[in-house]
Amino acid sequence: MTASLDISTTPDPTNAFDTLLRDLSDDDFAERYGTDPFTATVLSNRLRFAAQHVATGLLYRAFSPIIALAMDYVCAICGPPEQNYRMVTATNGLSIFLGTIQDGVRIAVEEYGIERLVPGDLLICNDPTRMGNHANDVCFIRPVFHEGRIISFMVLRAHVIDVGGVTPGGFSTTKQNLYESGLVISPRLLFHAEEPVRETFSMIFDNARFGEVQLPDYKTIHGCCRFGETLIRESVERYGVDAYLGTLNYSCDVSAEKMHLAISQLPDGDYRGSASLDADAVADDEEYRVVLHLRKRADRIEVDFSGSSRQARSSINAGPLDAKTGVGVGLKMMLDPRGHFTSGSYRPLDIVLPPGSIASALPPDGAIFYFWEVQNAIMTALVEALGDVLGEKTIAGDCGSSTSHNAYGVSEDGEPWACSAMAGAETGPIGADSNADGEGQICAYLINIISPSTEGLEAQFPVMVMRKEYTCDSSGAGTHRGGPSILKDIMWTAPAEHQTGALRFRYATGLGVEGGRDGAQGGVWIFDQDGRPVGADGFVSTDSSAYASSTPVAGLLDPKTRVLSPSGLPAYPASEIPWRTGAGATWRYTTNAGGGWGRPEHRDPDAVRRDVRDGYVSIDEAANTYRVRIIGDPANDPEGLQIDHDATAGLRAADGNGPVSTNSQE
Repeated sequence: MTASLDISTTPDPTNAFDTLLRDLSDDDFAERYGTDPFTATVLSNRLRFAAQHVATGLLYRAFSPIIALAMDYVCAICGPPEQNYRMVTATNGLSIFLGTIQDGVRIAVEEYGIERLVPGDLLICNDPTRMGNHANDVCFIRPVFHEGRIISFMVLRAHVIDVGGVTPGGFSTTKQNLYESGLVISPRLLFHAEEPVRETFSMIFDNARFGEVQLPDYKTIHGCCRFGETLIRESVERYGVDAYLGTLNYSCDVSAEKMHLAISQLPDGDYRGSASLDADAVADDEEYRVVLHLRKRADRIEVDFSGSSRQARSSINAGPLDAKTGVGVGLKMMLDPRGHFTSGSYRPLDIVLPPGSIASALPPDGAIFYFWEVQNAIMTALVEALGDVLGEKTIAGDCGSSTSHNAYGVSEDGEPWACSAMAGAETGPIGADSNADGEGQICAYLINIISPSTEGLEAQFPVMVMRKEYTCDSSGAGTHRGGPSILKDIMWTAPAEHQTGALRFRYATGLGVEGGRDGAQGGVWIFDQDGRPVGADGFVSTDSSAYASSTPVAGLLDPKTRVLSPSGLPAYPASEIPWRTGAGATWRYTTNAGGGWGRPEHRDPDAVRRDVRDGYVSIDEAANTYRVRIIGDPANDPEGLQIDHDATAGLRAADGNGPVSTNSQE
């Protein structure tokens, strides 16, 4: 099955012209877009502001923790049917949604019936097959009318905390078919002419948990979409409908042109990259590989998934629209990181996507939940495929996964609770590039959530955040080093059941580029699984000796000491389903680290000194890897560290990169 990334049924407006947009005469610009360049630019920015304003409103008014604390949503504006529903702007939200918006809106609107929509309607759908993503990611679509005609759609895609199914909160790698995922909502109205549709609400709350939180969220989302429509209508009233509709095309054309130009800078050729997910939840006997064949010719790229693994036996799959997102957003980050992302960004791209693969699962047995981990693997494969060809412009690999954690239980007063995707390793480091070191406390390239506040997390769930810190000597070394691993300890103060999305620990994801080293690999453990007294005494040591008594969950671990070891044996996260813990048990997550950019021995010696001072790099690592001799005591006098310039010059001039003797008291 071949799927073109621009699925437009109308001619591509950019391909019809050879002249760059900036070189168009005023008359030609007006003929094409119905307005002048200045107005089109102002309107484009105004639409981006409108979408972001809606997103900010939801963040501050949401009741669900995963929205209010982690920002698991995105807002977008799409064009009318005659413009093929193209997404013209989207917020700085969850980028794993972006490639699904245009197709999802088109499918939902046309299946429901354009002619049935009236002002004040709010259409919803959550089917992964129709819309991409997973069932908890509900798409809300509000038509915007002008003089009886639909001129846009205000779109909000948000993670709702539960849609039923076998696992509270939904986050599970264990589901083996569509039916176990929970309620599938076909395109239907949630609000009609501003009035709630009782049948739809009843259907949702007859199937989903935590209705007392979801109901106010649905009302809030309705209000946010209505506010977005108001902002759009104000723009139309001020600038005119012709200028507005022309600007929608202009916004997509700008993105398309920038991607065409960025791709044209690459040498023609065929490139290959691959990455894997460790295992599904059925058995630890099969890895799932994403294989990409990139064929670049002139100003276009074809991305062929042929050779990728079959669809998994449990819910670690992605659907075709999710693969589209991974390719589009990934290439945008690597080739045109400064431009705005719209549907136009896909025009120079084509995808060859065989059906029934890990990246294109088919219902009902191709269960989809952890789709973003396949997208993360796509990103890793793109880094591998294009790292050499991009040269100095390339980026190193990231932590490669959100390694999300889902815990649930019943409180002392009998109320059920679920803490989803906020108490694992959802945030982590990225790789370095030619300009800077990789950030540590962020998230995988494609994710773009925020780290929940410790206070907010502890106030709403039976958890104590005991530790969140960087791991020394984990960064991928380089002229610019990758972001360091994050070690995070979460104590659960009540008995709970747990499931973890630890899917990418067997191979390095933080790929080094331009001579940089790979970042370290991470893992997951449980300490005191049966429980212990809750409180400050529950701190778990980071000494290697502490791991021997732990319960291994994920990562390559030494079979005796249970510490991370590149030659260790893989722990299997689904060896218990679910993991059960007593009050006082601690889950420890150590993320993969980001990759380095450039040769480590070319790093500025003073930057190495600062790394030692700040605990990112040890004195031994500074000498052995960066070839910089640091003198002093980083533990007791970090500001007193000095560079031995003569010894450093000798180390960097010497052949070989073997270990050297270091003595902090020299």
